[in-house]
Amino acid sequence: MGIRIGLIGAGRMGKVFANTVANSVAEADLVAVADPDPGILDEVATRYHIPVKFTDYHELLNQQDIEAVIVATPTSTHAEVVIAAAQAGKQIFSEKPLSQDLQACDAAIAAVNKAGVKLQMGFMRRYDPPYAAARQKILDGVIGTPVMFKATSRDPKRTSLEFARRENSGGLILDMGVHDFDLARWLMDSEVTRVFSEGTCLAFPELKEVGDIDNVVVNLRFATDAIGNIDMSRNAVYGYDIRTEVLGTEGSLWIGYLQQTPTLVLTRNGVTHDTVPYFMERFATAYAEEIRVFVHHILNNTSPEVTGADARAATAIGIAATRSLDEGRPVQVSEVER
Repeated sequence: MGIRIGLIGAGRMGKVFANTVANSVAEADLVAVADPDPGILDEVATRYHIPVKFTDYHELLNQQDIEAVIVATPTSTHAEVVIAAAQAGKQIFSEKPLSQDLQACDAAIAAVNKAGVKLQMGFMRRYDPPYAAARQKILDGVIGTPVMFKATSRDPKRTSLEFARRENSGGLILDMGVHDFDLARWLMDSEVTRVFSEGTCLAFPELKEVGDIDNVVVNLRFATDAIGNIDMSRNAVYGYDIRTEVLGTEGSLWIGYLQQTPTLVLTRNGVTHDTVPYFMERFATAYAEEIRVFVHHILNNTSPEVTGADARAATAIGIAATRSLDEGRPVQVSEVER
């Protein structure tokens, strides 16, 4: 028997983690699942042969034989579930973000620290081989001192209107951008101190009805005085487009690609290639690796590298960037701490 894991939340990301534990993590066993929707609960429990299921996640937390939990509930509930899991003495892996609210982040981190349990956050791009290799090359000084960060995050379709509401997901900037905010801090090895956002809603005007946008550019200033730029979009009709560049004093690193397979088709009509369809096709390896690392931390009693503090820092940048969008001005990240 491996580490006995309970899954809390069986929606889109819950299914990703269920599949990962069931098929890619030999040292773990998925022994229980909780979700308030009986239909989804039955579907996931049956597909992944999960023996115990609950509609109330508190009942799952009460199971003494469960050592760890994966939190894949709606964004707005992450912090409360993490707090309850910590109080139940479970080791915790939580999908990002920890919360859209810094006070909730602080409460969750405090609960984890008080209970003495582990909390690893789901910033899976850190476990993607190209991003991990880029980070090591930066640490090795291959490109010198990083001076500029550039990132593109574009989804091929818009999310549901209900999910797009800020109270549910945090909106485009916080929901999608939180990965890039984390990468910016990690790859540049510096905190973001100031942001300035410009956004629009032209591709899907219905998003205006729920207070969201479909395209945004966020400019960054780092504590090192380096600069950065992130563009995010919900209408990359050509495919899932995730790319990052770090420019240094001695060179540049490019991470990411549009091609799904390394094949070009050359005909009299021109040159074509396929594109990455969506996030699972691009980051399947990273999702599996982050759970394997989480399990290894439990087995070896070591501390996760991606912590609640990292999640809080990325959330603070997202909150500041959202405020900048709303107020049409540069915002110091320190402002949202007040």
